Amino acid sequence: MTEKLRNHNIYQTEKGGVVKAWTNGVPFEDSAKAQVDNIANLPFIHKWVSIMPDVHKGIGATIGSVIPTVGAVIPAAVGVDIGCGMMAQKTSLTASDLPDNLFKIRNDIERAVPHGMSKGKRDKGSWHDPPELVIQRWTELSMDFDAICEKHPRFIKTNNMNHLGTLGTGNHFIELCLDEEDFVWIMLHSGSRGVGNCIGNYFISLAKKDMERWMIHLPDSNLAYFPEGSEHFADYCQAVGWAQKFASTNREIMMANVIRSLKLGKQIPDFTLLETAVNCHHNYVARENHFGKNILLTRKGAVKAGEGDLGIIPGSMGARSFIVRGKGNADSFHSCSHGAGRVMSRTEAFKRYTVEDHLEATKGVECRKDKSVIDETPAAYKDIDAVMKAQSELVDIVHTLKQVVCVKG
Repeated sequence: MTEKLRNHNIYQTEKGGVVKAWTNGVPFEDSAKAQVDNIANLPFIHKWVSIMPDVHKGIGATIGSVIPTVGAVIPAAVGVDIGCGMMAQKTSLTASDLPDNLFKIRNDIERAVPHGMSKGKRDKGSWHDPPELVIQRWTELSMDFDAICEKHPRFIKTNNMNHLGTLGTGNHFIELCLDEEDFVWIMLHSGSRGVGNCIGNYFISLAKKDMERWMIHLPDSNLAYFPEGSEHFADYCQAVGWAQKFASTNREIMMANVIRSLKLGKQIPDFTLLETAVNCHHNYVARENHFGKNILLTRKGAVKAGEGDLGIIPGSMGARSFIVRGKGNADSFHSCSHGAGRVMSRTEAFKRYTVEDHLEATKGVECRKDKSVIDETPAAYKDIDAVMKAQSELVDIVHTLKQVVCVKG
């Protein structure tokens, strides 16, 4: 049965799980819905699973889902891009301060922040000689990392310090944007890089082995979980918490280096920073209290939107993005979407769209326009305006941003 309530839908799965979905006016494909139903039916779900309007199929857990659990955590629900999220900073610059040709600015940013990935002796997306800021911030992270590695030495041989302050690949980006008053914003998107990926995959594998050992049968092996008090539960919580801290620090270093590159590049006047920078995760797990219960809340492609919380909801390469303020909607577990959400796989986007399509879709944006980024073309994503309309009871829009420069890995 489905009951329409305001601008979200409530339904019960065949096995009795409850889902609340803010998906009116946006696609919610059957494959994603099947994943959501599997999660909602798990015995340790608290109340219901909340679905954001950018929902789309993931691995095990659906992207755009908010999963409240009691006494258990699902590593694959957090995923392997642990702590992935956004940071944005308003500057005193305005559109009139930018040069007509923005290529040099994009080039300066690309030189200041390692990006992309290559195989071989050294990953081009890592530091060859980490700068002082990276070394200093790694020192702050290394003590807890060493303690984790004592129990799980697999993490030692990861590109940890050399990835701190770097962008990565895929949908990660650095942008210069203009707001509704033509002020320039710096906005970026990245997570915990190689070390977070290793932590995620390692514990997902351990959880699957635990399920086999305990003969627990799940509808999807990627929903393997650690019960609280079990052998790996505390170690996973410690490692995932550290990876989330790494991700937040990673964004702070990138932001500092982008600001420095803009000041040293001499393409624009000197500037100051305005308003408080927003730095928010959208792939993470946290201990929170909802409906009178202390729980573990996993936001898989979702942003915390408690009353007054500032968050960032980016569009695609050619679409608008938003700085938002949370309304503290209890039914969504104080959450909102983390972006527009894909409407097709990367493989499908490469098949369906051409470089000419991408050129037209990113007109007016200084960015890469070659065939290797077609999977990130705007048409591969949902309409961000429809996504924002679907979650009007979750957030208020504070600023509307439109990119003029976009750096991709």
